[in-house]
Amino acid sequence: MNKVTVQTLQESKRRREKIVALTSYDFTTTRLLNEAGVDIVLVGDTLGMVKLGLASTLPVTVEDMAYHTRIVARGNNQALLVTDMPYLSYQASAEEAIRNAGRMLKQGAHAVKLEGGSEIVSTVRALRRAGIPIMGHIGMTPQSVNLFGGYKVQGRPKAQQKKLLADARALAKAGVFAIVLECIPADLGRRISQAVKVPTIGIGAGPDCDGQILVVDDLLGLTDMPSPRFVKRYADLRRVIRRAARNYATDVRSGLFPDKGHSYS
Repeated sequence: MNKVTVQTLQESKRRREKIVALTSYDFTTTRLLNEAGVDIVLVGDTLGMVKLGLASTLPVTVEDMAYHTRIVARGNNQALLVTDMPYLSYQASAEEAIRNAGRMLKQGAHAVKLEGGSEIVSTVRALRRAGIPIMGHIGMTPQSVNLFGGYKVQGRPKAQQKKLLADARALAKAGVFAIVLECIPADLGRRISQAVKVPTIGIGAGPDCDGQILVVDDLLGLTDMPSPRFVKRYADLRRVIRRAARNYATDVRSGLFPDKGHSYS
């Protein structure tokens, strides 16, 4: 597998080849995702919930994202590495957005992801002028969870559909190389994917997006919270890890471990 670039993803859309994306937050998982041939590795601000024990993505800091980007980059040799810009790291001013996004690239990211539609177009253009590749994110944007009143499907009313289509077009025109579509009706996901020339990456946006992304902890069955409808679990590692730890505890307490085969003479 050759290294995936922004241009690779755009070629994939033109050839109608599906794009595979997953989140990652550590070195070992990133190495495994690269070996599996994943196209995009996203250092998501979801690390707040799945790694830091927070209730939402909102408390995640620039320091958190920079640290995890650095260790993920060490394990990444093929995938396009994208880092989420956390809440209030890009909204205050274009200058602050450039400074914080540039820091992520210095840690090893190839691009950054911003949540929002038409309202962030000027920021996208400023980042582009600074040479920073941008992935957009519209629909259910977790940093706006309080505005939405919870994690709810977006884009059902016609007015929302019209706005999301306009947002996607505006982001594409401003220069994003791809757009994440989260928690919107499948038909709207199809319409947006057809309306823009850049790849769309769906998460709960139906099968007609140009690619799909999931939180890797959800895919592996590591999370203990109820899964959204769009999550498909491909493993149950919670059970595997729990069983292994219990077996280890039993062996230690009974004196079966370590035995001669696991000791030095």
